[in-house]
Amino acid sequence: MNDGTEASSLENNPDEGLDDATRASGADLARQAMERARASARQRGAYRTGPRAAKQVQEQKRRDSQPFSEGRDPLQMSEAVNALLRRMGWSEQIEVSSVIGRWREVVGDQIADKCEPLTFDNGALTVRASSTAWATQLQIMNGQIRHRINEEFGREIVKELTILGPSSRSWTRGPRTVKGRGPRDTYG
Repeated sequence: MNDGTEASSLENNPDEGLDDATRASGADLARQAMERARASARQRGAYRTGPRAAKQVQEQKRRDSQPFSEGRDPLQMSEAVNALLRRMGWSEQIEVSSVIGRWREVVGDQIADKCEPLTFDNGALTVRASSTAWATQLQIMNGQIRHRINEEFGREIVKELTILGPSSRSWTRGPRTVKGRGPRDTYG
């Protein structure tokens, strides 16, 4: 009977069974997450204001606004979307996804048929080739491919291009494995 009451009390208060050090670390984690969010907002150009200051700014904008003055015309949709992307800090992520989304168009059909982009993190693009021969060929063309992608987007998006060969089976599983080099390149 006590077991049921203890379980229900833990459901009502999940922190009850935790010691002070664990609760403090949870609070520290939350504080760190909040600081990261605030730093991200500062990078985007956002800043904190009180309600009174925000209302004063809004009233000043209303007073300064004149008909037929600059900035009163509606924005084009592309300009509004670009402004939103810049304000939210999403511009770089959109460029990254467009590199992967437009892969065939950027590198050409012949290369796109033989390889596919896997990841794109901090300027490093990782590509998997369909065979080891194509992986070697793409490694030779590494500079040309990077130049073509960067030329397409107008700035240096891809700083490093990593070419991976085809994934092969792992022969190290099971009770009877032999140490050594294992099978050679038989999958490509």
